[in-house]
Amino acid sequence: MGGGESLIVLDTHAWLWWSSAPDRLSHAAREAIDASDRLGVCTISCWEVAMLEVRGRVELDRDVRAWVAQALAHPRARTLELTPAAAVAAGLLDGRDFPGDPADRIIYATAEALGARVVTRDRRMRDFDAARTVW
Repeated sequence: MGGGESLIVLDTHAWLWWSSAPDRLSHAAREAIDASDRLGVCTISCWEVAMLEVRGRVELDRDVRAWVAQALAHPRARTLELTPAAAVAAGLLDGRDFPGDPADRIIYATAEALGARVVTRDRRMRDFDAARTVW
């Protein structure tokens, strides 16, 4: 990211909805996304989309590999790899009573490490850190 560019991190469901069903996003979520230069997508979200599709919890309009590739090809999308620092920070969330599954922890810790906010509908994540989340 160059100087002055803004980044917002999309939780997995926010990424799915932004890519395929933007009307499902809240007004505040759409505004935050529209105002950001870059939309961060954690690599764990690619795994989550595949898992949700296999389990029948989401229905995609194409093969999951093609869906992920196309969604990540958007000019504003930025893939966020899991860094060692974010991985450790995700593990340390246990000591901070962070609710949620490992993917939520990785997404939150990645955003925190980057000084970014997370677009999420997840009430537990929003209750944990209202300042770092938007919905």
